[in-house]
Amino acid sequence: MAKVSISLDAELVVEVMVLAGVGSPQDAVEAVVRDYIARGHRTEARTERTDQSLRDAEPRAREEQG
Repeated sequence: MAKVSISLDAELVVEVMVLAGVGSPQDAVEAVVRDYIARGHRTEARTERTDQSLRDAEPRAREEQG
């Protein structure tokens, strides 16, 4: 996998390290990014199920009205 180097404020990284309970700045930031991505995928999965339920219910609602 390709690597990217970035500069971050040291206080921000130290806070992430403390909150994540990780001793390495690299590992701490990587853990936060991975968690953010996983959370986004979980949200997409939940909203997709809700959207699908609404789409499935819409034709039935039209039949009941007509």
